[in-house]
Amino acid sequence: MAYNIGVIRGDGIGPEIVTEAVKVLDAIGEKYGHEFKYTEILMGGCSIDATGEPLTDEAIGAAKSSDAVLMGSIGGNTSTSPWYKLPADKRPEAGLLKLRKSLNLFANLRPAYLYEELKEACPLRDDIIGEGFDMMIMRELTGGLYFGERSTKEEGGQLVARDSLTYSETEIRRIAKRGFDIAMKRRKKVTSVDKANVLDSSRLWRKIVEEVAADYPEVKYEHMLVDNCAMQLVKDPGQFDVILTENMFGDILSDEASMVTGSIGMLSSASLNDTKFGLYEPSGGSAPDIAGQGIANPIATILSAAMMLRYSFDLDAEADAIESAVKKVLKDGYRTVDIMPRDGSTVTRVGTVEMGDLIVERL
Repeated sequence: MAYNIGVIRGDGIGPEIVTEAVKVLDAIGEKYGHEFKYTEILMGGCSIDATGEPLTDEAIGAAKSSDAVLMGSIGGNTSTSPWYKLPADKRPEAGLLKLRKSLNLFANLRPAYLYEELKEACPLRDDIIGEGFDMMIMRELTGGLYFGERSTKEEGGQLVARDSLTYSETEIRRIAKRGFDIAMKRRKKVTSVDKANVLDSSRLWRKIVEEVAADYPEVKYEHMLVDNCAMQLVKDPGQFDVILTENMFGDILSDEASMVTGSIGMLSSASLNDTKFGLYEPSGGSAPDIAGQGIANPIATILSAAMMLRYSFDLDAEADAIESAVKKVLKDGYRTVDIMPRDGSTVTRVGTVEMGDLIVERL
């Protein structure tokens, strides 16, 4: 079976970590008899340098022609990169927002799982970690504050900036249904996160979630204010199964969850539309300060490739093989610098390429 994969290597450490994920995919293809064809797509700072735009229409067309897209990371140092002297709609991140909107990628899945071997890298106390945790953050991705109308203009002799937060019933209902569907395949619990004590958009969110919940009597659900959820993630992360939330809240909470796992370099991500198409990327940034040093952790990108096999291609056995190989490498005591324990005497530090090689060996 042949699959067409769009590849966005991006900026910073993006090319390094994507190379390792492609290496793992090629090994899977050889083992299971699949053919993965890759189309290189420019997006982000590298696209600005080459075309003057963070994402061209041609790049969008190439993505739409693919069965799925695997992405590294985009952007640079916001204080020193010339990209951030450009207008907001010309900066690297504008390309990602445009791609999500163009492909209707409204559902973002971010698993946060604590590996037994990485408990020492978790910043939480052992009594809080307990038996570990395994949650899925479902973030609405194409609405809310990031896509609302915005303006900065002078009023009364001073600059005034405005950003509007808007959600429709349809936008809320479709992400809520996706969240409850995934909960049915997990531990059947949904925590819907909002700010309903302040925001009208959150009050509508809560109303629609309750309507959707009525169609899933097997799923236990609860509402939680976002500030309380941020606290609960570090107080008792094991209580969560599926966290369902809007765009900005999900952006913040998923990064918090990633650090509770020990490193953002371990957190994969999938962004899906109404079909099998998805964009798969690590949850971390481009880390320009370590780009080119060969020390970036490629595991999140490799696990994102596993999510692609599972959600876009229905290749569950192949996805399981990748996830199992990652666990074996960690159990065998290999770590990139970001997940090294405080006392590193019992593990072996490896670089980006070697980590990819070790995972391929264990497939």
